[in-house]
Order: sequence, then C-alpha cells, then structure tokens
Amino acid sequence: MKQLYTTRAIANGGRNGKVRTEDGVFATDLAMPRELGGTGKAPNPEQLFAAGYAACFENAVLHIARLQKLPVRDTEVAADVALNAGENGAFVLSVALHVSLAGLDQAAAEALVAQAHQVCPYSNATRGNIEVTLTTLAKA
Repeated sequence: MKQLYTTRAIANGGRNGKVRTEDGVFATDLAMPRELGGTGKAPNPEQLFAAGYAACFENAVLHIARLQKLPVRDTEVAADVALNAGENGAFVLSVALHVSLAGLDQAAAEALVAQAHQVCPYSNATRGNIEVTLTTLAKA
C-alpha cells in the first residue's frame, strides 16, 4: 500500500475536552450531546465523524462520475451517525448515507453510489465493522 497522506489529531479531556490537529489547522472544544446528559454546546465525536464521512463520500461519488464521464451535478451527501448501545456495555456506531444528485436516472444514480461505496476510504474502513445504509435520490 502506498501512503498518500497522514495527519494527526490530539484530544485532551475526552468528550468534554478539546481536539486539535497537530498542524494547527483545526481546533475545537468538544461537548457531550444533550441526549447523553451534556450541554451540546460544542461538537461531539459523532458529528465530526459524520462531517468527515459525508465530505469523503461525496468526493468518492464525484471521483467515479469523473472517471466514467457521467453528467452528474448538484450532489449532496448527508451522513446520519448514530451512537448505539451494543452488547456487554460496548458502544457501536451506525451510519445512514443519503445521497442526492442530478443528471442521472434513479438506476444509474444508485449504481454510481454503490461504486462510490467501494472506493470511499470511510466506507472501506467501516465495512464489516458497523452497519452502513445507502439511500439515493436522483433529481431531475
């Protein structure tokens, strides 16, 4: 495997702490969501994961569309990340990706999204580890 990029993020204080990248490009406070007894007044790890997955997956859709010269436009990916109580006190994530795009019919859009799911690094990292569902909406 050829490494293309690496980054480092540093957390202090857990879910009610801070996180930053080593290069100083990103830094934020963290807060537990209200649903888990926190203030909800800062991002939480699930929100950060959802943002990363949505952006990465949209890029995978655009990458495959470019390779196949598909007339895709107006793409949007929403990532719903859920924190679930698993067995024996473990916590488990699940993800629902909602992809909307224009320029293709429904069948072609679904095929494109399925191919993007095979190349997206987040999809490859989570495959077989957590439940990930895909929903595709082809817009006129």
